[in-house]
Amino acid sequence: MSEVTFGLFDWIDRGGAPVQQLYEERLQLVEAAEAAGFYAYHLAEHHATPLGMASSPGLFLAAAAQRTSRIRLGPLVYILPLYNPLRLVEEICMLDHLSGGRLELGVGRGISPYELGYFGVDDAQSRSIFDEALAVVLAGLTQDRLTFEGRHYRYDDVPMELRPLQRPYPPLWYPAQSPESVGDIARHGFNFVRLGPAAFARQPVADYWKTWTEHRQDPDRLNAHVAAPRVGIVRQVVVADTDEEAAAVTQSAYRVWNHSILKLWHDHDDHSRDAQFGWEMATQHETILFGTPARVREQLGRLIEVSGCNYVLCVFAWGTIPHDLALRSMRLFADEVMPAFSERVGA
Repeated sequence: MSEVTFGLFDWIDRGGAPVQQLYEERLQLVEAAEAAGFYAYHLAEHHATPLGMASSPGLFLAAAAQRTSRIRLGPLVYILPLYNPLRLVEEICMLDHLSGGRLELGVGRGISPYELGYFGVDDAQSRSIFDEALAVVLAGLTQDRLTFEGRHYRYDDVPMELRPLQRPYPPLWYPAQSPESVGDIARHGFNFVRLGPAAFARQPVADYWKTWTEHRQDPDRLNAHVAAPRVGIVRQVVVADTDEEAAAVTQSAYRVWNHSILKLWHDHDDHSRDAQFGWEMATQHETILFGTPARVREQLGRLIEVSGCNYVLCVFAWGTIPHDLALRSMRLFADEVMPAFSERVGA
């Protein structure tokens, strides 16, 4: 079995704790993840929903950068249609320097039309806005002066005083579910992340590697500075001493998390995402891994074999899982599950 790398993914979704406490506990989790040898901590961006209590991921990552020294940090993703790209260039540069060159730059156009709509962004226009915004961001990160003229953004000879610490810019990440997106992502060599069942990921992952191999020498690739991209899949994880304990924690946390992730859709009488995040999906397709270390090792082995991914983004703190249980779950995973699949990073 080829070596797999492990990272953390987080929504910082609302549980039962006050928000100030929630932030502090998550910062402690990132510190513990670094000590345990996880490669990176990736933070989602969401708005107007209990799923995202870190609606400005850059702010939280700046704090995390000061509490850690090795683990890599990044938004997954910055929702580009919601930013002035010129302002975002400056934020990216600041974060890369504040973290000592540990920033991983995830970009996307946003998964929720309702979140975009609250900001006055038409979901039908989000792809073209994203494409222009990404072009502006990458130009701004690499040029001394920025000139750009497009449909959505125009800049005329703007001096770019900040540059990122990593050159030409931090590694790029893009999460995608649709097969149509995979080809472009692979051609440019983006790090690639998916949700959902392992079986649904198998063909897109195979297509990714085929296209990446065919285009790896193209001179215009946007992520050409990343020699070995990571192809990842997200899994919520609960590891405990017994299967029964893990199942009880998972079922209790799931009810609150499911409400949070679907609330905005349900507020708009939209149930199109229910099956994707349903309990049947979680158990039948093992989109949530839970049990003893031995059981989770078996689940993880199936996930890696079926999906073909080389990076697993674990979510240990979600729903109503108490902080101490999330920390213990992560430690059990790091000590008794991870070693079977990879070497720890920086441990």
